[in-house]
Amino acid sequence: MNKVYINNIQKFMPNEPVYNDEMEDYLGYIGGKKSKAKNIVLRSNGIKRRFYVLEKGSLKPLFTNAQITANAIKKLENESFKLKDLEALSCGTTLADQLLPGHTLMVQGELGINEVETLSASGICLSGINALKYIYYGIKAGELKNGVSTGSETSSMVLNSKNFKEESDYKELENNPGIEFEKDFLRWMLSDGAGAMLLEDKPNKQGLSLEIKWIDILSYAGEMPICMYSGCEVDDKNNVTPWRAFEQQEVMNKSLLSIKQNVKLLNENITEYTVTKPIKKILEKRGLKEEDISYFVPHYSSKFFREKLYEGMKKGGLEIPYEKWFTNLTEFGNTGSASIYIMLEELFNSNRLVKGQKILCYVPESGRFSTSFMYLEVV
Repeated sequence: MNKVYINNIQKFMPNEPVYNDEMEDYLGYIGGKKSKAKNIVLRSNGIKRRFYVLEKGSLKPLFTNAQITANAIKKLENESFKLKDLEALSCGTTLADQLLPGHTLMVQGELGINEVETLSASGICLSGINALKYIYYGIKAGELKNGVSTGSETSSMVLNSKNFKEESDYKELENNPGIEFEKDFLRWMLSDGAGAMLLEDKPNKQGLSLEIKWIDILSYAGEMPICMYSGCEVDDKNNVTPWRAFEQQEVMNKSLLSIKQNVKLLNENITEYTVTKPIKKILEKRGLKEEDISYFVPHYSSKFFREKLYEGMKKGGLEIPYEKWFTNLTEFGNTGSASIYIMLEELFNSNRLVKGQKILCYVPESGRFSTSFMYLEVV
């Protein structure tokens, strides 16, 4: 089996940073009124700024998902790698610009390249790591010499006020921040951005590379119901009706194409099913120890979950002190499938890394409770 190296990581953030007091200037006002949930959610998640593809005031998209992804990929080109030599392209995203064709084909079209193998990875936050693992497998098996994987999101397109009917008055919100308020909750949680990685079968001749030691992905959808969803209706018994089963007007009236989150279900289960249970299994398989880890790079949607993640890891048998944690959530927001790319891009290009250091990455997904851990070594 070949070794696999991440030799370049780049990101593309659309437009200028959007700070908390500007968010509704970009996303719009539901029912012409300021959100009652916004400040409560922002206090909880700790995000200070984020990026949107939308134009301020007009709510007009200035980039597509495919375009921001292609822009991140273009930045991978340098003296030692040209896009014309790319063998495989694998792109993950939560919501592509269209239902068909696949997201990766649209990204390829933006790049103007041909005769490459492609894969479009579906899902939510894990779609980016699934895209990465496909390239990893291809190189490891000797089928590929190089490949590019991406994660990207344009959540603001869905969070735009035109996609919502007026929300109810969340009068219980102050007393119970965990209450299920689904759609409006997510408007202040999600951000736009794209990241891309170049994987090759040999490390960089000059500078550092990240050798991928392993990637473990585990899903608990066999025992857990839907938690984050779009394009369906979920009743109080967790029965799911796809959007195609409804009349067109019902789809609009029920806001079935917006993104929703069962916050109560999330809070009660995210730690157990994406941290504690899987890390126990991974520790048995990989023999991982805290002293081996130089950096812990966790994707979490809100600082609300930071301590829960720490305690969940500790309960699972791997306690990693906060001084080893690396995240840029407050500055770039929760970019879903792109988050691990955007965090690793900053760390990789920061001049902090030293040969021999080990990096443990964590990416959870609340769609139906899945998780991923990835282990890297600086070479």
